[in-house]
Amino acid sequence: MSGKGRAWSDTTPLLRQLQQPHPKIRSPSSPSAFSHSISSPLFLEMAAAISSSSASPRSVFLGVDVGTGSARAGLFDEKGKLLGSASSPIQIWKEGDCIEQSSTDIWHAICSAVKSACTLANIEGEEVKGIGFAATCSLVAVDADGSPVTVSHSGDSRRNIIVWMDHRAAKQAEKINSRNSPVLQYCGGSVSPEMQPPKLLWVKENLQESWAMVFRWMDLSDWLSYRATGDDTRSLCTTVCKWTYLGHAHMQQMNEKDSRDMEACGWDDDFWEEIGLGDLIEGHHAKIGRSVAFPGHALGSGLTPSAAKELGLLAGTPVGTSLIDAHAGGVGVMESLPETNSEPEENDNEAICHRMVLVCGTSTCHMAVSRDKLFIPGVWGPFWSAMIPEYWLTEGGQSATGALLDYIIENHVASPRLANRAASQKISLFLLLNNMLESLMREMQCPFIAALTEDIHVLPDYHGNRWHRSPIADPKAKGVVFGLTLDTSEKQLARIYLATMQAIAYGTRHIVEHCNANGHKIDTLLACGGLSKNALFIQEHADIIGCPIILPRESESVLLGAAILGAVAAKKYTCLSEAMKALNAAGQVIHPSKDPRVKKYHDAKYRIFRELYEQQLSQRSIMAQALA
Repeated sequence: MSGKGRAWSDTTPLLRQLQQPHPKIRSPSSPSAFSHSISSPLFLEMAAAISSSSASPRSVFLGVDVGTGSARAGLFDEKGKLLGSASSPIQIWKEGDCIEQSSTDIWHAICSAVKSACTLANIEGEEVKGIGFAATCSLVAVDADGSPVTVSHSGDSRRNIIVWMDHRAAKQAEKINSRNSPVLQYCGGSVSPEMQPPKLLWVKENLQESWAMVFRWMDLSDWLSYRATGDDTRSLCTTVCKWTYLGHAHMQQMNEKDSRDMEACGWDDDFWEEIGLGDLIEGHHAKIGRSVAFPGHALGSGLTPSAAKELGLLAGTPVGTSLIDAHAGGVGVMESLPETNSEPEENDNEAICHRMVLVCGTSTCHMAVSRDKLFIPGVWGPFWSAMIPEYWLTEGGQSATGALLDYIIENHVASPRLANRAASQKISLFLLLNNMLESLMREMQCPFIAALTEDIHVLPDYHGNRWHRSPIADPKAKGVVFGLTLDTSEKQLARIYLATMQAIAYGTRHIVEHCNANGHKIDTLLACGGLSKNALFIQEHADIIGCPIILPRESESVLLGAAILGAVAAKKYTCLSEAMKALNAAGQVIHPSKDPRVKKYHDAKYRIFRELYEQQLSQRSIMAQALA
């Protein structure tokens, strides 16, 4: 949910269009970009680091990541080093709350990206030893022949995917939540319209013909592995996080090293009956998943001959059970520790429980694991084996982070001038603003850069808390900027940008503190995604939260996480954790400021940050009483 060349992704800020302009790409913020299908000819954005030639055969692992705007492929060696990558755009249709895609189009884009990545990295098909898929948590509908079934009012059969961020099922989510089913305690007490049960209920209530035709409902990443192998075993990641599947039903059955596909015994049939979807129970849950497996479990007999031909790879190449894209980012970075900080081996099982991964892009996912089942109010989970097998996953989140920074900048009167200046200097708009803040600090003789915002305070809930994952979990929350003046200068925009960045970091501090108050022991952060490339954004997070932040050596963490699934499926490693330790690698480590004035300053601003929301609740109550 990063330097990936996506058109619009759940993990890449929209502002990257300003950072790396491409003359052939329409800005995703333009009204026409999502009005219908993208009709321009298919194009590829490619980046490759060609490895040095070697006489011995290479073992290469392929990761595929399908975001909201593009499909990407990355090839990694046995040390987790990126050898080459390529990207291909995908179609999207947007009409109000309805956002749809085509599984056929996505598969064609994947094939193009994989072939291009192999060509650029000079990799032959037989060198690819394993494949893994990651994707957004979008919902795919296919019939008994695997052909697409429309989920669109338009009736267009191509449009067989309800995209992750589609909010058509808001009323269905409210209906489901009113039932107070026991399964809801594992997703923060309520389902979001972005989860699959509300979307399924919407289709049943609004598209009866399609409902009758669908033979398989699948999360997108599960559909990709099914399309590649013919095996429709579902991942514990997708089913547990997005379908209310109770993964811990398998705790006593087996462990990861004895991995096999498991009969799906974690569906709560009473839940499906209660919400009006009892027909999905039929045939041992055939339409939503009869069998599940740990991420990385080898599926079927590997690539089918037809899929192998389309991808330019060898039939039988192992394919690992998939992950949601943000969770693949977690797998791609969570063991990225500097060698000097590596813990003794006997403590490894506990050491990973002290870390939280931030996948920062358009929105931010906060992921931490534990050995114990920890229920945390307002936060998704605990999800058993949903990211790292045999660990419980806690998943927090902020609905708008990169998207909020984009909004703040693009809607300021000084934005066009700054964008032109950044383009003329051939630097990103973020870097230009960061440089301006450094100059402004010296000009105003501030003791440190954060002090530029002493009279500007932001509550960043411009998109509410729709995901029900932050500690507040209030979809009615609104954004606040305190301290506005008539100043429309570029310098004032820079200060508002900094205050917004700090507010996002205060939100992460709130999540970390809330998780630790409820049983976690988080003391180290790891960050990936587009925003992690913004040095000031990361430094402000380190200063505000008081934790070191580790950045991975490889910038393509989601692709690496997907490739790790392929390495596990190929039996190069005995388990996912072993593969992560071998293929994750640390880059830069950002430490909090040692200046006690910086801590005192942020503690004061954090107090105001928390009070802004409390004031909003009070004001909401006053107005409700006035209108009663």
